[in-house]
Amino acid sequence: MAYRLLVLLAFILLPTGALAAGPHEGLTCAGCHAAHTAKGELIFAVSPNLKDVNKRTGQPNSGTTALCLGCHQAPDKGGIGVKPIESHISHPYGLRSVNSKVAHVPAEFLKDGKFECTACHDPHPSNPNYKYLRIDTSGGAKMDRFCAGCHAKKADAKQSQGLEFFSSMDENRARAFAPIAPTPEKKN
Repeated sequence: MAYRLLVLLAFILLPTGALAAGPHEGLTCAGCHAAHTAKGELIFAVSPNLKDVNKRTGQPNSGTTALCLGCHQAPDKGGIGVKPIESHISHPYGLRSVNSKVAHVPAEFLKDGKFECTACHDPHPSNPNYKYLRIDTSGGAKMDRFCAGCHAKKADAKQSQGLEFFSSMDENRARAFAPIAPTPEKKN
């Protein structure tokens, strides 16, 4: 009887576990969030990477960027080495502000005015986009569309028309919204 019950539970629980594995490297919410074993004031399973120094600011990364780099940085730089990023080939991150002459980032994507990893990436499993980018790039084939989202002045006008930014901050009602139109430059 116990064997039959065990087999029945296996048939019920194994498919459920497979479905729970989100697309973010097969992690579920608990891969990043841990209610009972949280490290720091937020409910994250990984400690923020405070060892890596941001080359642009000369300071250790902080906020969301430090949390992301807790996983996505090489062990010798304070991370655990899961798909480590290379800052010399990545868009700048961990910036204290955004120069409005260079880019117009939607306010919803800035964390306390800072340009963090989550300005470009939404790592939640409901995000279907390539590398969890906030703009659909057709699997990476149309990266120019992604850049045009914030750098409309430097892009072909057609690239920035009709773009939608993905946001899953409310996992139950992920939404897309149009990018902010560039503000005209003031003439002195």
